[in-house]
Amino acid sequence: MDQRLARAVSVGFTTFFLAILVNFVSKILLGRVGLVLGLFVLLGIVFIGVVFDVIGTASTAAKKQPLHAMAAKKVYGAHQALRIVRSADRVANFCNDVVGDMAGTVSGAVGASIVIRLMAAMPPRVSETLLSTVVIGIIAGLTVGGKAWSKNMAVNDAEKIVLAAGKVIAGIESITGLTFLRHRRVNHRRRSRPPAESRERQDRNRKWRDNESGKTP
Repeated sequence: MDQRLARAVSVGFTTFFLAILVNFVSKILLGRVGLVLGLFVLLGIVFIGVVFDVIGTASTAAKKQPLHAMAAKKVYGAHQALRIVRSADRVANFCNDVVGDMAGTVSGAVGASIVIRLMAAMPPRVSETLLSTVVIGIIAGLTVGGKAWSKNMAVNDAEKIVLAAGKVIAGIESITGLTFLRHRRVNHRRRSRPPAESRERQDRNRKWRDNESGKTP
């Protein structure tokens, strides 16, 4: 299987299972808490999508030189931040696409559940279509507005954001013993030796040049 196709399939399955897990947990929370706490759950999902979008954007905008200097000074989390920048394509794909799109989908599902609860508490004259449209508009406004507000910060303070993410990863690695975002080594192939026939031809040419140089006065 092609590497790009395999990566796309892997990202798709990861998003699928993460979306199911987050949606399942959020539905359980909404079933056990009241409407006000349900709104906080919704805001938390939107906030997670915005935060990961900031990290994904910062990973592509951050420069390696300041992080190299921090790593040389043994700043906590600098080595992990360097790994984030070196794997910026994978980090941006996971943060912006996987988590970002998943948060948008799950927040819409949670918003639908909140609309059902609101309809049960509202007078019968209230239109369900109007209420669901308003709630979805609020979710979209918070998501897009939060990402638009954070883009400038992600670009201007990219190194600080990546370092903060590196510190979080360093803390997780120290607790779990795992290593995230391993740097992919490039395998340099050895140069193949020329076939025997070409080596013999090179030897004959070398001897001929030596003989010719010896004949010249």
